[in-house]
Amino acid sequence: MKTAQFTVYIEQDEDGIFIGSIPAIPSCHAEGKTQAVMLKNLSEVLELCLRNIDKKEIMKTKFIGIQNLELSHA
Repeated sequence: MKTAQFTVYIEQDEDGIFIGSIPAIPSCHAEGKTQAVMLKNLSEVLELCLRNIDKKEIMKTKFIGIQNLELSHA
C-alpha cells in the first residue's frame, strides 16, 4: 500500500467549529466539533476526492509557513 502526505490547513470559526482544507486538492474541505473529528471527516472527503479527480489535478505544493499581514483601514 502506497502512502501519501497532504498539508492540511486548519481554522476555527467563531462558533468553535474546526474547518480543515487540503489546498492541493480542489474542493477538499471538512469540519468537525474537534480537530480529531474534523481530521476523520477530512480523511473520508479526501478519499472521495481522490477517486473523482484526475491525478494531474493534484497541485504540487510545498508548505513554506504562515505569516501575519496587518492592514490598517478606515
